[in-house]
Amino acid sequence: MPKAFFIDTSRCTACRGCQIACKEWNELPANVTKQRGSHQNPPDLNAHNYKLVRFSERLEGTTIRWNFFPDQCRHCLEAPCEHEAAKLVDGAVIRDTDTGAVIYTDKTKEISVDGFEDIRAVCPYDIPRRDRSTGKIVKCTMCHERVVRGMLPACVKACPTGTMNFGDRQKMLELAQQRLAAVRKEYPKALLADADDVSVIYLLIDAPKNYHKHSVAQRNQDMDRKMFLARLGRPLRRGMETLLNL
Repeated sequence: MPKAFFIDTSRCTACRGCQIACKEWNELPANVTKQRGSHQNPPDLNAHNYKLVRFSERLEGTTIRWNFFPDQCRHCLEAPCEHEAAKLVDGAVIRDTDTGAVIYTDKTKEISVDGFEDIRAVCPYDIPRRDRSTGKIVKCTMCHERVVRGMLPACVKACPTGTMNFGDRQKMLELAQQRLAAVRKEYPKALLADADDVSVIYLLIDAPKNYHKHSVAQRNQDMDRKMFLARLGRPLRRGMETLLNL
């Protein structure tokens, strides 16, 4: 039966236990970081961080408001990255029919630089990253190797507040609706982000833009135009590279 995460941001304290658990389970190396004026660290998802707790701070009148957003792959029900990768290398991106996990395989190493740019561009949440040391395109795996053995994803197992939840998709949708109804008593604008399209369902109590640019799907005409222009410029770019190598 397809699985899903339910991420209740109203309960997130930004302890980053999920972020660390993900990193440890996947045996990902450390990042070289520095203080950039925010508690968020690292500044963005990267090949060594499949999950990142984003910090959003703003002043509302005289009150400082914090929003925390545990960002990760949404494991879309109809994943644009899967369809795009299928045009490039067969089997590079696959979907596990039992869990619904969208998985990047070692075949992603065969995808060109331009191909990776296309895959990242079609993602409505800006998730895929490339590991320069291996050439593999990477992201959250839904801890597939744990889930198929009846275990919780590492991030869910580590969460101490009930923010991270995981189980059969239908049960997670029911839990999400229950929490939404409860939270709306205090936060009437609360919503479930893209719940019909993804396997990682976020409960947001504030406007999506106050969490992260890509907290909800950003697939739009601007992105399509960006992809078109990028593809259009490839022959010129490759021609310049050829001339420089002569």
